[in-house]
Amino acid sequence: MTNIANEDRKTLILTGASRGIGHATVKRFSSAGWRVITCSRHGFPEDCPWEAGPDDHIQVDLSDPDSTSKAIEEMKKGLEAQGSRLNALVNNAAISPKGEGGKRLGAIDMPIPDWQRVFLVNFFAPIMLARGLMDELKLAQGAVVNVSSIAGSRVHPFAGAAYATSKAALASLTREMAADFGPLGVRVNAISPGEIDTSILSPGTEKIVEEQIPMRRLGEPEEVAKAIYFLCTEQSSYVNGAELHINGGQHV
Repeated sequence: MTNIANEDRKTLILTGASRGIGHATVKRFSSAGWRVITCSRHGFPEDCPWEAGPDDHIQVDLSDPDSTSKAIEEMKKGLEAQGSRLNALVNNAAISPKGEGGKRLGAIDMPIPDWQRVFLVNFFAPIMLARGLMDELKLAQGAVVNVSSIAGSRVHPFAGAAYATSKAALASLTREMAADFGPLGVRVNAISPGEIDTSILSPGTEKIVEEQIPMRRLGEPEEVAKAIYFLCTEQSSYVNGAELHINGGQHV
């Protein structure tokens, strides 16, 4: 028999959960009582203190459509105990290949296989997951949040051309998804972080902070997680098709 308490508990599926914004998002939602199903290329780390993690972690290679499809079926099975409802899907996983010595790869020198891999992870995986879990999202009248980037709207000194264009495409996809999923009762929004204090920051970021960010500081992963949480809850019940800039005013 299905446990009623489990049925009432809200569930989030989050890709790219192992570090930075993803890790902060896990903590934000779990502290609010949500069940968090995490997805990443790596297995669940043994030293992670989150008790529910091993049972609610799915190892998936989002650059491989077959792996993504198998993960979707695993997610569906994992949701059955809670009435097959999915309250939120956050597409946070992304890759940005670098050249030798961490060099930015532009439109000319980015190898075509890398372009394809970037778009599989950053663009195609989000729509595959949302379509594959559409019934579960509809049942919960849930929300989808796509994590884009400030690099999607301007040439960035560190983010490569493939990453930037995939994020621009993801922002456009969010608009299309909002129009198509909205009639099902599922809201779709995007966040567009700027320079956030994570392990992937490149040398020279301090110059961007000094010259381009009115608040003169980096953002914290927890600040991004709070915005994601807002877009997944009733507090944003009439927000659909929006792109929320989280960058201290860098975009102005």
